[in-house]
Amino acid sequence: MPKIITKREIAPNIISLEVTAPLIAKRAKPGQFIILMTDERGERIPLTIADYDRENGWVGIVFQVVGKTTAQLSQMNEGDELFSFVGPLGNPSKIGNHGTVVTVGGGTGIAYVYPITRELKEAGNRVIAIIGAKTKDLIIMEEEMRKVSTELLVATDDGSYGRKGFVTELLEEVLREKKDVKKVWAIGPAPMMMATSKVTKPHGIETIVSLNAIMVDGTGMCGSCRVTVGGETKFCCVDGPEFNGHLVDWPEFMNRLARYSRQEKLSFETHGKSHGEKNG
Repeated sequence: MPKIITKREIAPNIISLEVTAPLIAKRAKPGQFIILMTDERGERIPLTIADYDRENGWVGIVFQVVGKTTAQLSQMNEGDELFSFVGPLGNPSKIGNHGTVVTVGGGTGIAYVYPITRELKEAGNRVIAIIGAKTKDLIIMEEEMRKVSTELLVATDDGSYGRKGFVTELLEEVLREKKDVKKVWAIGPAPMMMATSKVTKPHGIETIVSLNAIMVDGTGMCGSCRVTVGGETKFCCVDGPEFNGHLVDWPEFMNRLARYSRQEKLSFETHGKSHGEKNG
């Protein structure tokens, strides 16, 4: 069974795990994801692959504690085994030598855009990376991103580190100054990806976003992760997770993300009380 071999809290409530999964590591590519279960009665949650090591057979994932399952996952330790760890799923990023490209990561999206940034740089691109979070404490993987990009720009909403403001503001500056940007990747919260797509659309720059929708089986059978792209119904798990951000029906997508918010909140609160009682 897949075993946790390293665990690090890289920011408040943001956890990085390396999990033994040699077959997945062997086939994993940037942009793909896994679906895991903490135990046999748990829910299946999708997480974008943040890193992988083919030689040593591990896959890296990064997540923020936002609900019951991520809370359970955060309470697991090195040496613990996951009930299920399936992948690689989804289509990989289309990496090529485009020239000058921009990668934008917001929050935990920084971890997800990291392998894409690395591969783009190795493919010969001039990569301008932009990362951001609400505060300095939530900026993750800054040094890792600096090593795999040509230029790194950092923003925080409150101005506690880097440029004060949103990653989209830095992106606007880059596009004004550099007229040779050929392609943009943006991964982060849905509002951030939508805003990024709005910034790039007037410039006619293809913008790729990664839609981490609510998934159940990850094979396209359940239809839970459907999204409208260019007026057509797509499934994030098999048609994505990457899509042209200019074609995504963002209001519909964000509405779907929120459809179980009440149940998720209740489940999280119940789990918190139960865990507190066990440790009280």
